[in-house]
Amino acid sequence: ANPGFMVRITQAGLDYAHQQGIVILEKELAQMKLPDISGDSRIRHVGKVRYEISSLDLQSFTLPYSRISLAPNVGLQVSISNAFAEVDGDWRVKLFFIRDHGSFNLNVENVYLKIDLKLGSDDSGKPTVDTSSCSVRISRVRVRFSGRLGWLYNLFYNVVESRFRNILENKVCETVASSVRNDLQPYLRTLPVTARIDAKAGIDYSLVTPPTATAQSLDVGLKGEFFSMAQRSAVPFTPLPLALPPDHDRMVYFGASSFFFNTAGFAYHTAGALVFDITDAMVVSSRNGGLCRYPNLLPATLQLEKMYPDMPMKVRLSSSSAPSLNIRPGGLSLQPVVDVQAYAILPDSRLAPLFLLSLTGNVSAVIDVKSGHIVGKLNVGRYR
Repeated sequence: ANPGFMVRITQAGLDYAHQQGIVILEKELAQMKLPDISGDSRIRHVGKVRYEISSLDLQSFTLPYSRISLAPNVGLQVSISNAFAEVDGDWRVKLFFIRDHGSFNLNVENVYLKIDLKLGSDDSGKPTVDTSSCSVRISRVRVRFSGRLGWLYNLFYNVVESRFRNILENKVCETVASSVRNDLQPYLRTLPVTARIDAKAGIDYSLVTPPTATAQSLDVGLKGEFFSMAQRSAVPFTPLPLALPPDHDRMVYFGASSFFFNTAGFAYHTAGALVFDITDAMVVSSRNGGLCRYPNLLPATLQLEKMYPDMPMKVRLSSSSAPSLNIRPGGLSLQPVVDVQAYAILPDSRLAPLFLLSLTGNVSAVIDVKSGHIVGKLNVGRYR
């Protein structure tokens, strides 16, 4: 279950990216449907007042101050403060034989909302999300009624405000949970966990473990395995433990193990893509031309020139085994094994095999970052 590739998102990264999520949440809350309200209010010295509140229309739900933060051992927490909403609707009231009706406008102010999102993964390595907790607190509700008998609707003014506060507090969390369950989670199920790179290879970036949230970062471990598009087979090695350094100053960190690079080499080797042909046309020409005219490039060229005079050559480079990259604290090292097969191209275009060389080399590199650029030093050792 060790990842071949890791991504770390810090609080700075969440601060940069949270606006898009808040826009979606604001849109969902603005489409929230509110139920009609009706009831009786018994007023001292007056009697029972029957009221109905209907045709509730949520005009807006604005989230001016919001933040997405890390919730250790859970995932993410969405905090919203000083939110406000506006609702319009109709009212009817009955007191003895007196009846009246009209419209009203309701302002909901100082709404505080806190949502915990539990992050996980399913059996296919796709991310999952669920609402683990939700709390809403509304500090103030103001209702303005329009009608002929102001003294009448003032009798049940406080009752309506209290009912509205309770309904909105319950409805907001219900809407958030429904949006996560019916919109966000189905969307996550559509996300691909493999991608085609080219005609030869693809990559599997499914989650190997659920995302891990701490007070400083959200770490996501991905499989990071390349595979052959022709036929996917198990790689003959396993990923070693991969851990990012204890650094949280940047927005996003990426970590790749040797498994990530070596599966790429294995996939392209399995697909037969690590084969390269060198012909006369690809070599810097001389007055005489031909690969046989370069005695320092190939062995026994003098004898070959006598056997195949003025005939062009082709050299085929291929990997006899998948290249293996080793990542160490001091840099990268690679020991490629390359077969060099030389051919003479006969006048009838047939290939005459000349010789086969098996070369083992040692290539190392030191990688660094300077002024925001990746730089490095490559050392190509002697070939054997």
